[in-house]
Amino acid sequence: MMRHAARGAALVLVLWLIALLTAVVGAFALSARIEHMQQRVSGDDAVGQEHARAGVEYALYRLQPNALQPPWTPDGRRYRWTFDDRTIDLRIIDENGKVNLNLADATLLSGLMEAVEVEPARAKQLAGAIIDWRDPDSLKQPGGGAETADYVAARLPYGARNARFETLGELQRVLGMDAALYERLEPLLTLYSRQSRPDPRFAAGPVLQALGLDADRLLADRERLQGSDGDGNVTAAAPVGGSGTYSIESRAMDPRGRVSVLRAVVRRGAAGTPGTAYTVLRWEQGMAAR
Repeated sequence: MMRHAARGAALVLVLWLIALLTAVVGAFALSARIEHMQQRVSGDDAVGQEHARAGVEYALYRLQPNALQPPWTPDGRRYRWTFDDRTIDLRIIDENGKVNLNLADATLLSGLMEAVEVEPARAKQLAGAIIDWRDPDSLKQPGGGAETADYVAARLPYGARNARFETLGELQRVLGMDAALYERLEPLLTLYSRQSRPDPRFAAGPVLQALGLDADRLLADRERLQGSDGDGNVTAAAPVGGSGTYSIESRAMDPRGRVSVLRAVVRRGAAGTPGTAYTVLRWEQGMAAR
């Protein structure tokens, strides 16, 4: 009787061991499969990013005059390039066509905000607050602005920086700025141009309005003067020289419809570094949301 009981206990133990081993093997197999899928996705992402980077390189090449095909124009128009069986969409903007956050005066800043549908009173206050954020003194701008005392009154844990903007994202800390307005302004702003007023040849509609120009007429003139390159992309009829510093957005789509996005600000060449094609000033990359 006891022998039968011992055999039964041994059988139960063996069954438990088999079940445990099955669970361990199953967990290992699942873990291996997940790791394989992660590596595959990571590999696909890396390949996609390299194609997006190739788009940046090609955009810089096409900005140069060429006897065989007209140069692309860096005024925000879209270009398309097919490379390695992938479609790469490119958008290039000369940084001189944007408003420099560290150099623009209050009139230009308030005009830009009014051009993106901000009420005049708020636009004037925000423009003053931007000036107060970057200037070294503690005096508020006439008719608006915000110095450290105003940030304290708003119960913010910081005050006016009293120094130049180091990143565009810093603008979100300025008193009165909100996420929705920042999202509208960010594509129109720069820290990398060397002039206080944008170049109208490359400026978007709201920037042209802020400059006091007839945006509709100028944009219509651009379209009227457009030509086409050998790839079927729209170009300017005559070469348009740029500053050498550009925002480039490259979107590379793979055969499965996944889109790798690279957004960069680059400056052509590098002083004192022969053979360098460009200097990276800003670099953001990732996958586009579906």
